[in-house]
Amino acid sequence: MSLDTAAASAQANQDDSRLDIRLRRLKEEGVGTGLYWWSEALLVLTFYVVYSWSRNQFGSATVQPDEALRNAVRVIDLEKALGLFQELRIQEWFLDWTFFLQFWNLFYGTAHFAVTIFTLAWLYRRYPVLYPRLRSSFLCTTGLALVGFSLFPLMPPRLLADCGEFGGCLAAYPFVDTLSEAGGLWSFDSGTMQKISNQYAAMPSLHFAWAAWCALALYSVLRSPFTRALAVAYPVATLFAVIVTGNHYWVDALGGIAVLGAGVLLGRTLADAWHRWTFSNA
Repeated sequence: MSLDTAAASAQANQDDSRLDIRLRRLKEEGVGTGLYWWSEALLVLTFYVVYSWSRNQFGSATVQPDEALRNAVRVIDLEKALGLFQELRIQEWFLDWTFFLQFWNLFYGTAHFAVTIFTLAWLYRRYPVLYPRLRSSFLCTTGLALVGFSLFPLMPPRLLADCGEFGGCLAAYPFVDTLSEAGGLWSFDSGTMQKISNQYAAMPSLHFAWAAWCALALYSVLRSPFTRALAVAYPVATLFAVIVTGNHYWVDALGGIAVLGAGVLLGRTLADAWHRWTFSNA
């Protein structure tokens, strides 16, 4: 066995030992969700329904496209100043790859929910003592995103050159809505979808925030290098998906990291406070 392999094995064993000690300590403290699986599912679903309703109250139905477009230009100017505005070039590289874009359209529309639901369910089942903090962090991150949506309505790249009701008709940035052009399971083009969804909920990127939360939650409990690599790869793939499909700017992902950081701190605080209160009243 090489020195590098031995060192990696020793580090993995040390990480496993730390996790086992942490799990045992939390179990002895009586940490748990205190809710049946269907109650947890109902809690998360209810929260998301309320979140979706709230998000759409101050979105494209009430915000003028000019305001969302001005904010988009501000974001682009900031990225240009930082040398980060490469979204248009990246999308142009792949516009002729129809099946490739269809895959990422599918990934964008399904992984966001499927991977997150799997992560929540798996953590609840396998690590119930860790679940309260992680679930609360997830919910707080989602709720805090509303602040960004309300204070900074942002026209996504795919709408900049669009001359429709919610577009900017800005020929200088000819982004393509790959969902509309290449196809996929999801589309924001229909009149019904445009009426019920917030077209300008781009800052922060909740797609990236949820993906980073999944990676953060899973990495600490996964034991094999391969599964840990998959956990890390997921937010990277999500970042590529939101860029190549024209749904977000790089800066939106930074906003996602910001709300995730705040959500983790707030979620841990609330979960710990709830545990102390229930423990003292048991």
